[in-house]
Amino acid sequence: MATFVLDDEGIVTAWSPEAEEILGYKTTEVVGRPAAVLWPGMPPDVPGGVLERAEADDSHGRAAVLRHREGHRLKFELHLVPLTSTEPGSDRTLVLASSEQPLQRQEDQSILDGLFTQSPIGLAVFDTELRYIRMNDSLVKLQGIVREDVLGRRISEVLPELDTEAIEHRLRKVLDTGLPVINSLHHGRTPSDPEREHVWNVSSFALTGGDGQIIGVTDAVIDVTDRYWARERLAFLAESGARVGTTLDVVTTAEELVDLLVPRFADFAAIDLMAGVTEGEEPRPSDAGDVVLRHVARKTVGTSAEGPGQMGDLLTIPAHSLQSESFLDGQPALLSMRDLNAEGLRDIFGPRTRSLLEEGENCGMLVPLRARDVTLGLAYLHRSARAGPFERDDLVLAQELAARAAVCIDNARRYIREHTAAVTLHRSMLPHNVPDQTALDVVHCFIPAKAYAGVSGDWFDIIPLPAARVALVVGDVPGKGIPAAACMGQISSAVRTLAQLDLTPDELLGRLDDMVPRLVEREHGKGAAPIAEGLMGATCLFAIYDPISRRCVMASAGHPAPMIADPTGQVRFPQLPPSKPLGLGDPVFELAEVELAEGSTLLFHTKSLAHAWPTDAVMRGRLHSTVGLSDQALEDKCQAIADSVVPRLPADEDLAFLLVKTRALSCERHVTWDLPRDPAVVASARSLVLRQLQQWNLEDSAFTTELIISELVTNAIRYTNGPIKLRLILDRTLICEVSDASSTSPHIRRAATTDEGGRGLYLIAQFSHRWGTRYSATGKTIWAEQLLSPPEDAPTGVDQTLSVFADLEPPSGA
Repeated sequence: MATFVLDDEGIVTAWSPEAEEILGYKTTEVVGRPAAVLWPGMPPDVPGGVLERAEADDSHGRAAVLRHREGHRLKFELHLVPLTSTEPGSDRTLVLASSEQPLQRQEDQSILDGLFTQSPIGLAVFDTELRYIRMNDSLVKLQGIVREDVLGRRISEVLPELDTEAIEHRLRKVLDTGLPVINSLHHGRTPSDPEREHVWNVSSFALTGGDGQIIGVTDAVIDVTDRYWARERLAFLAESGARVGTTLDVVTTAEELVDLLVPRFADFAAIDLMAGVTEGEEPRPSDAGDVVLRHVARKTVGTSAEGPGQMGDLLTIPAHSLQSESFLDGQPALLSMRDLNAEGLRDIFGPRTRSLLEEGENCGMLVPLRARDVTLGLAYLHRSARAGPFERDDLVLAQELAARAAVCIDNARRYIREHTAAVTLHRSMLPHNVPDQTALDVVHCFIPAKAYAGVSGDWFDIIPLPAARVALVVGDVPGKGIPAAACMGQISSAVRTLAQLDLTPDELLGRLDDMVPRLVEREHGKGAAPIAEGLMGATCLFAIYDPISRRCVMASAGHPAPMIADPTGQVRFPQLPPSKPLGLGDPVFELAEVELAEGSTLLFHTKSLAHAWPTDAVMRGRLHSTVGLSDQALEDKCQAIADSVVPRLPADEDLAFLLVKTRALSCERHVTWDLPRDPAVVASARSLVLRQLQQWNLEDSAFTTELIISELVTNAIRYTNGPIKLRLILDRTLICEVSDASSTSPHIRRAATTDEGGRGLYLIAQFSHRWGTRYSATGKTIWAEQLLSPPEDAPTGVDQTLSVFADLEPPSGA
């Protein structure tokens, strides 16, 4: 206690050593000076009026702040004791300045008592041995414990259901370091609510004695269960957006959903979808009320996914069952084990899973998978008694998860449907198999772009033509995806149609180029821009190979030339006349003609092949080593090209090419005669044909062949001028050709009963497999093909002739 004496003027007259120690002023620095130096707020009635009151109440004390010599201020409780004297004017006042710590302790104790009795936060005080020494009412209520049974005991003895090892480790760390631990989360169950897992936010701090030593540790406990699970549900939903629906595959999406749910949300999860959803079909419930679902995904905690059947098996759910009602009305339901057994839902669990199921309320959940007001399937969830029952909030969460997953599943289903339709359409425009022909060995390759799901504008075709010839077509439409495929479909259909007219390559491209603006004009309107762009910039290469002459004529509309490798391995790229793509205003397409040795290899490709290599020189060198120098089979060469190109292609590029090896039709299998324009030559022509058929051992075809030759030669003599040429070709069919110098187009018609002629082409059409006309610069050729092995039920010979004439209406009166 600091003591000093003031006179009646407030001047310090005495200063104790304790005052010197506490306030820092030496006696010489204070005595004789006003007390206001060290007591800045000294009232004006000190000491006069204060002394009078002090005499009446000697317990009077007042709080004051005194200034230390170094400038900081200290709180004191001052007691003023009057010192009277018999001498006038010599009264003194003794000032006793005691520290305010007793008052502070009283204040602290009041705050502490209020905190323990009024605070909603649970508080617990532990000693250095981690034994309870004090707790407030809020903690008693939170944990459901009895205060008298807990004091003096450790947490592990009171709440064994909690992770007491982690809790005591945290408390020990605070005791050892003196540093607080803030916002530590603990999970567990307490006697106050043993059926539900709670979450507490705990902050711990050390208690320090007057000597600075740690004498204990305090826990502040807040129950944050509802807030924690609300945050967890939001995080769970956010995570579902990243983990479910990563692919446009129905089954994969369902598997991602059960992987998300088990074990984090449920101990068992199964997804059954309507039959046909996995194939992209629209979900349609049965009219009888039964629902047919397909097992798609299933997962059980602690075991492998198993069930009563294999994934993909169908399950019929009877009408009026709990499942069918939930499926039809789209409402989820919480289920007990009694519900599961009563409704037959237990059948969805496999034997190992059934052993995990336990009786309990709200242990199961049935959630429809609905998207765009359509139910796609059902999700089954189960939770064991160990994990606790499902709550209403869990049902809401499961419904939200199911709704999000259902949208992903429906998107995948729609993608499958649209993708299947687009791919089916695209593939329908490409040849699936090489058509029957003997002029070429052909292999082809089409690898769609990864970025456009198998739909593009690259295409090719192999078209058999009369006289054992074959047309090879390769084209490329700008753009990608369905618009490019639509353009490709129009162009490829037009090419196939024009090819049946047996036009030369330059004439065919000219007509195709003239057709493109008309197609654009027809498609003009809303949404036609991508189609118009594709049609106007498409490229095409059309080539015709004749195995008799071993010549290949070709024309290009802005498309690269094929690579040609002769049997010795020499490689060349023929120079095609320059040309523009279709529809760009250049109607002139010129022919290029090359003679090919038998066994030559040709590579027809789209522009994407060149995009795989940095330069044309590198591409040509690679193709030379693969196609020209290699003695591999044609299929192996095709695979080698694909293996070397595909890894280098950009994701938005597809690959299409034809690899062909030429054959030659030997001279023993075709013969040509020049005939004069004389009616008598018809009989000679029949004789020449009969002798040739005998050499080919085709006597069975003699009658019909004679008839066809007679009609063709007779028409050439009757309606044309100049020489006539007759040719027989033995290929997969027997081909009869008659060429003349006229460009007049023959027309088949049905002759009247009174007509003396006009039945020749009708007879040819009836007796031949197919017939037609092609034109050249010197005239035309009419040809007819006969099958070498006619169907068993087809009439032949005289019977066929009689049947044909029976179709003709007899003259009146006959």
